[in-house]
Amino acid sequence: MPKLPLSSQVVLITGASTGIGKAIALKLAERYSGIRLILTARSQDKLQILAQECQSLGATVATIPADLAVTEQAQTLAEKAQQQFDRLDVLINNAGYGQMGPAELIPPEAAQLQMAVNFHAPLILSQALIPQMRQQGYGRIINISSVAGRLAFPLMGIYSASKFALEALSDALRMELHPFNIKVVVIEPGPVKTEFFQVVGQKIQQFLPTMTESPYAPAVGGFTGMEEMIDRVAWSSDRLAEMVIQAMAAPNPKDRYIAPTNQIFINLIQLLPAGWRDSFWRKNYGLDKIKPTIPN
Repeated sequence: MPKLPLSSQVVLITGASTGIGKAIALKLAERYSGIRLILTARSQDKLQILAQECQSLGATVATIPADLAVTEQAQTLAEKAQQQFDRLDVLINNAGYGQMGPAELIPPEAAQLQMAVNFHAPLILSQALIPQMRQQGYGRIINISSVAGRLAFPLMGIYSASKFALEALSDALRMELHPFNIKVVVIEPGPVKTEFFQVVGQKIQQFLPTMTESPYAPAVGGFTGMEEMIDRVAWSSDRLAEMVIQAMAAPNPKDRYIAPTNQIFINLIQLLPAGWRDSFWRKNYGLDKIKPTIPN
């Protein structure tokens, strides 16, 4: 079956109630009258408000509340999504958050939760929806990663690990699904003006007493104050949504779409020897302020 125009496609967007997911939904509804959207997030109230906005713009909308940290809810979401319409053309794995802090101090349950949302949920949804895409002869899976999915940063090891895993999965799926006309695309944004850093702050606060009393305290203190600086160079959700729609509309999309403000930086930093690169990040993240422990 040939690819349908975007205005006739069915699109599932996770993490749709705020930020990037919300911007994608509104732009699609505004630009492609008749498009069918399946919106999911934890908050039913926020989903309903967004659904009404999208419907007023001409989209047909279904909402399915789900907590993607729970495997069973991710599986149920896939089942319900397939029941909504006669097909599913695009899966946008947008839901995610950042667990920050020194890797040594992140409790195992927090690391597991990070992987559940950022990696396992996209895997579960992809596995469940690929058969339908293969049967209809077309599909597109768009995974919202991060520049941290290509470069590991201090105090972001758990988050980066989840995004590295998502990108590895995307690369494998892109090759495996090519014979079935299912395209797999990675979006790599840098900072985006969303609730992301508010959630980061909340997650750090959960472990702050431990962190502030730890040997990493000088670096953690500097990290928690970075939000204002990062916000000055952050993209808007609308701007990133345009990149996602570009990846949806392209007949032959690129394997990765990287925010242009990051492209030169990424290329340059990856050319540095590991020792130089590590030194650069240690200084920028305040790790150079940490005094080594001197044995008695």
